[in-house]
Amino acid sequence: MMSDKDTTLAQLKEIIKQYNDERDYTKYHDPKELAIGASVEASELLEHFIFKSKEEMELMLRDPKKSQDISDEMADTLYYILRIAQLYDIDISNAFHKKMEQNRKKYPIEKAKGSNKKYNELG
Repeated sequence: MMSDKDTTLAQLKEIIKQYNDERDYTKYHDPKELAIGASVEASELLEHFIFKSKEEMELMLRDPKKSQDISDEMADTLYYILRIAQLYDIDISNAFHKKMEQNRKKYPIEKAKGSNKKYNELG
């Protein structure tokens, strides 16, 4: 089994491409459908946490079966994001790094540290 330590995003995108090519799914994968899929899967991930206390969530994530269910939903969500990136030649690593730089500017440490306020509320 592959792990984060020895798997690149490029490898994941290639696995996704091969999987979809073998099944002739590309005809169903326009950006809207893939974004809907990502949203649905993210909602299914969120469903595991609804009405749970912090303690309940911690216990859930330590339970092998429940943790696996949550991991499955995370993987499903990632699949759709990477499929969009794979089909439309989006360098997701580059996009991530650019977005983190934007976030660093919007949330400077001296204003944001220890706060959960949105950037326009930091003052």
